[in-house]
Amino acid sequence: MIEILFFFFAALAIGAAINVLVQTHVLYSALSLIVMLTSVSVLFIFLRADFLAVIQVIVYAGAIMVLFTFVIMLLNLPADEDGADRLRWLKFLGIPLGLFFLFLVVATLWRVEVPGGANALLAGSPQAIGHSLFTDYVLPFEATSLLILIALVGAVIFAKKDL
Repeated sequence: MIEILFFFFAALAIGAAINVLVQTHVLYSALSLIVMLTSVSVLFIFLRADFLAVIQVIVYAGAIMVLFTFVIMLLNLPADEDGADRLRWLKFLGIPLGLFFLFLVVATLWRVEVPGGANALLAGSPQAIGHSLFTDYVLPFEATSLLILIALVGAVIFAKKDL
């Protein structure tokens, strides 16, 4: 039964992530992102990482997505924008970069070993997460922060059409 629920929420997360990409209205895309983040938090619960699940809901699905939704509603973006044709080449750049990022995620997941025994209970604790982030996964942690910075700069470029 747990495996069925795990695969259901995994499929829901993948479907919501695809819906984020294919939606034409930005508000619906943000709502799909909330569904995806919530599904990932449920997956964390199934993996016995309760701390990560709570942080996922509070920080990402809660605070950040509410901020995104407020910004989207304050900007009141129209459905058709004039700058869409100007940035069409970014779609062709996004596909190889997305495939490269997917490759990095799969390669990282391939190398992850699930701890067994007594360490399995500590895997989702704040101490274990902090130790892993700053010892074993420093490079992916820094790459993620760089990716978030690039996404932030991209959002500013999309918001400022006259740059």
